[in-house]
Amino acid sequence: MVIGKDETSKLQRKLKFGQIGGGRDSFIGAVHRRAAISDGFTEFVAGALSSDPGKARLSGQDLLLPPERNYGTWQEMLEKESALLQGERIDFVNIVTPNHVHFEPALAFVEAGFNVVLDKPMVHTSEQAQALIKAVEKHNVVFGVTHNYTGYPMVKEARDWVKSGKLGNIQRVVVEYPQGWLLDKIEDDGQKQAEWRTDPARSGIAGAMGDIGSHCENLVSYITGLKVDALCADVTTFVPGRQLDDDASVLLRFKGGAKGVLWVSQIAAGEENHISIRVYGAKGGLFWDQEHPNWVHFMPPDGPAQVYKRGNGYFCEAVDRATHLPSGHPEAFFEAFANIYMNVTDTIRARLAGREPTELELDFPTVYDGARGVKFIEKVIASGKSDQKWISFD
Repeated sequence: MVIGKDETSKLQRKLKFGQIGGGRDSFIGAVHRRAAISDGFTEFVAGALSSDPGKARLSGQDLLLPPERNYGTWQEMLEKESALLQGERIDFVNIVTPNHVHFEPALAFVEAGFNVVLDKPMVHTSEQAQALIKAVEKHNVVFGVTHNYTGYPMVKEARDWVKSGKLGNIQRVVVEYPQGWLLDKIEDDGQKQAEWRTDPARSGIAGAMGDIGSHCENLVSYITGLKVDALCADVTTFVPGRQLDDDASVLLRFKGGAKGVLWVSQIAAGEENHISIRVYGAKGGLFWDQEHPNWVHFMPPDGPAQVYKRGNGYFCEAVDRATHLPSGHPEAFFEAFANIYMNVTDTIRARLAGREPTELELDFPTVYDGARGVKFIEKVIASGKSDQKWISFD
């Protein structure tokens, strides 16, 4: 049961959100908008959709935003939305800009009392991450980070297997995310997504590791609950003249004794978005693959492998909540994003209704997950540059 929808009738309105970034030529902005409104109880009402005020307003016109809420800058949006009454102003802001425009608007909106949904990686530095944590705690707002792979139903089932002890004591984790789209130096040809992702001023200290490696770290943490104790990284830039890494391999030691391997690459020829994870315990193993997301495999040590298919009646409650179609009708990328937004918005509704959100509603990546991811990126890059190699995560 999706409790938050009962409270929509009590509120007598839909939740309202605004977006920063995500205008013309943006892939991910449209994904977020579609995901946020997919429940039918949330509406897109305001935006500052580009760092260029002219392009921002043109983008808002494309999306039929009302002129008075089609803002040229996020600062203008913050000022004018803050002046509106509760119920008229946006209930949350969604930030889908390049990484260097994450921290300042996120902090400003939190300090103004707005709920925030921020794209990954959360910010550039751990100092910024800690500032966001302090602000979120002080102003008691809902803060989500869109590590969307945790929204897949079969990822939630994998997590339940680990928590329930189905796999036994976890001993080995293997996670990888190969892509091939940056095999050539397309940033020199004006490809927008490549330009900012390979620019240290906008992307931060990491390239592939910050972009897709952050997803790998979050997926491991979400499914296994393991905490990294130390890591050893080999970070490489294969394409001549590129300023940031495009490939990295990381050995992981977890608290409690488990070991792991993490590999990310954006120069793996022929690969698209092949994030996958294997978890091996003393009683069995599991495998999940994002390019075939509706299945999760259980591998017992003394019998044939078993394939669990989304949409059937043998899953945990979190899977049932995150499943929207009957079996045989695939759910994938958009629906995973939508599940993140479903839980964030139901948590906001619960707050507005004056009750504590349920555990299922709170099942989304938070500011604390985002901060851990930023720290992980920093540690990997530090290890890659160090002669010492193995470095502590604490």
